[in-house]
Amino acid sequence: MFLVILVANIISMNPLVGIIMGSDSDLSVMQAASEILKQFNILHELTVVSAHRTPHRMIEYAEKAKERGLKVIIAGAGGAAHLPGMVASVTTLPVIGVPIKSSNSIDGWDSVLSILQMPNGVPVATVALNAAKNAGILAAQILSIADPEIAMVVADYKKTLNKEVISKVDKLKNEGWDNLFD
Repeated sequence: MFLVILVANIISMNPLVGIIMGSDSDLSVMQAASEILKQFNILHELTVVSAHRTPHRMIEYAEKAKERGLKVIIAGAGGAAHLPGMVASVTTLPVIGVPIKSSNSIDGWDSVLSILQMPNGVPVATVALNAAKNAGILAAQILSIADPEIAMVVADYKKTLNKEVISKVDKLKNEGWDNLFD
């Protein structure tokens, strides 16, 4: 069926998030989604599904994703970046598109605009260029609606971000920078 890399602490469960990319050359960007999902202990899979080179594989992946237990699909693509939109056209699952600045890209704008400009009725949530980590966080937030454990992990992550910023504010104060805001 699909050659998929399962990444999780508990292998016996089905993955909740599918991470797909148009080529293995996109892995250096897309692995950030996997890393944050690992940090959140969210079972996921990662594989290559090309909209142009393996269209039948793409359709089969998208059509069977829900019955296999996936809840969200993260799709990264560069250049024409058709993968997220085409997958979204075949599934009812939320699809998060990650535009990738590829070797044949026009500074990544072609990918960004391709994923952003979906026709009405076929939405793709789109993150910033190469922002696979944000795609992973967004997938976790979507899952957190129905899963209190994931909701707690995401809330803790947000608290950590807050603490990091406050720590930087304190550091600036200690270095003598005026802080008129406080």
